[in-house]
Amino acid sequence: MNRRALDTLAGAPGRMADPKPALLARTPPANLLGDRLDLAGAGVFVAIMVVLPLVIDNSYLLGVLSVALIYALWAVSWDFMSGLTGRENFGHALFIGAGGYTAGFMNTVWFIDGWWSIPAGMVVAAVFAIVVGLPTLRLKGPYFALAMLSASVIMERLMLIFWEYTGGEEGINGVEPLFDSPLAFYYFALAVLLVVTVALVMLARSNWGLVLRAIRGDEATCQAAGLNVTWYKIASLLISGAIAGAGGAMYAHYQMQVSPQVFTVVLTITVITMVYVGGMGSVWGPIGGAILLVMMTELLRDFGEWRLMIYSLTLILILFFLPEGFIAPLWHRFKARLGANR
Repeated sequence: MNRRALDTLAGAPGRMADPKPALLARTPPANLLGDRLDLAGAGVFVAIMVVLPLVIDNSYLLGVLSVALIYALWAVSWDFMSGLTGRENFGHALFIGAGGYTAGFMNTVWFIDGWWSIPAGMVVAAVFAIVVGLPTLRLKGPYFALAMLSASVIMERLMLIFWEYTGGEEGINGVEPLFDSPLAFYYFALAVLLVVTVALVMLARSNWGLVLRAIRGDEATCQAAGLNVTWYKIASLLISGAIAGAGGAMYAHYQMQVSPQVFTVVLTITVITMVYVGGMGSVWGPIGGAILLVMMTELLRDFGEWRLMIYSLTLILILFFLPEGFIAPLWHRFKARLGANR
């Protein structure tokens, strides 16, 4: 199946697509103006994020932005698998917690340097992805989402049951920070997010990414065309889990502790909400969604008991009137105004 056929399947979610006309068609040329606008937009975003902590000398704001970058890393990792394939993962916290507890055990129990916990967290999370993904990604309907949700809940309970090793509800404390300076950690988190996002966007725009979108469009046709659909889904889940595990390890070192809350369903739902607000399936859109929602949460602190209601109402309005998201669709409309999407 060539690229044009994959384009046809990827753009036809929920219906049977006929790849025969696409097999006879030529692949259209790349939209240079759109790519240049994307690069320009990315450059402006990076410049703002680099300069912002220097312009606003506020340690509290710096901490909020650092947490927002970690949430953005979790959001792009969730969107790469679930956003592209359409197989929603309701247990993404499983990978986040795996990376976090790996960092906690390595640093406080085995006294291993914290920098090793990031690749180790990626490996452990990838193993979780394989163990859970192999039997569940073959399931149809909502069963994969329910299986991942159950795995996350089980791990949360295990952290409480084996409290003498995991610290129970208090978790593992005394995890050493990666940097002495909060500003240094911020720039490190920003660099990791940029590298990961560039890599995932390149994968999403390659033939490999088109296969994932084609699976979302019509999985049965992909199987009939000879594609190993299960392998592609497991591989994308492995990548998604590894990146989330790295973010979990970074979070543990930043907070200097890790608790069973990193396995909770609430954390997964928060990440998914960020993806939907940013624009599902865009990979980079969830970054804007994560930063927007984290900053909005902090800005609403002055509203006291009205904070949760205002936050929830805002989310409902966004998801109701903008079901395709806010950040990515807004950028696409901006490019269309400039003629980049013609």
